[in-house]
Amino acid sequence: MRTFSAIAGSALFFVAAPGVVAGLLPWLLTDRYRMPQSIVPGFAPVGWILVVGAAAILLHSFARFALEGLGTPAPVAPTEKLVVGGVYRHVRNPMYVAVLSIILGQALIFSSWAVFVYGLIAAAAMLSFVKFYEEPTLARRYGAQYEAYRRAVPGWLPRITPRRD
Repeated sequence: MRTFSAIAGSALFFVAAPGVVAGLLPWLLTDRYRMPQSIVPGFAPVGWILVVGAAAILLHSFARFALEGLGTPAPVAPTEKLVVGGVYRHVRNPMYVAVLSIILGQALIFSSWAVFVYGLIAAAAMLSFVKFYEEPTLARRYGAQYEAYRRAVPGWLPRITPRRD
């Protein structure tokens, strides 16, 4: 896939997937953000740190797919190369971790149990998708390269020091 196509496809998928999962659905659950911020001390600032930090990681991850992998995160237009650079040296699933962090951040900002429960449901769906579709697909597509990467980099809890090739 050409770089421009990879960037355009990734941008479209960014709006369609995390834009809906971490943006639109929590927005609908929080009465379209008309709710006041949490009055629980510390919740709102921690929530904002999670949202902003995770959004940066999410954007970085999408850029890696387009520029390093020459593809998109969408299963219909996968990368030509296994993406293992940048934040992917710390965790195999930074997009899912970032989306869940954004959801958790919003649950804290608005003290919303509905958003928190939604986050748990989203986490279960993501874990299932990774285990039953994504990991087997990557193992078939990239073989030994993916297996070595999988052994070296944790899936969900980032390692402090980056993986070295």
